[in-house]
Amino acid sequence: MEHVSADDARAELHRLRSSIDNLDAALVHLLAERFKCTETVGRLKARAGMPPADPAREAVQIARLRSMAESSGLDPHFAEKILNVIIAEVIRNHEQFAEESDD
Repeated sequence: MEHVSADDARAELHRLRSSIDNLDAALVHLLAERFKCTETVGRLKARAGMPPADPAREAVQIARLRSMAESSGLDPHFAEKILNVIIAEVIRNHEQFAEESDD
């Protein structure tokens, strides 16, 4: 393993952390866009009297995401955990929309 000076390491860390910060910002913006779409879906489902959750759709999405993760070199289990958090929040929002439409 090649030795790196502290100054070179600090410069490389700064560069890498800047890239990570940009990726984090992109993730937040993508999640915001995703939740705008799922809010529209939730309100439509509430108006149509459809259930907030769609287990068949969720299973397809999880399988699709696991496959994408695997082909991208990301741990599929980790990707599934993240999607499950997102799905749980979407369902919670859809349940709230359903309650609002019942009022």
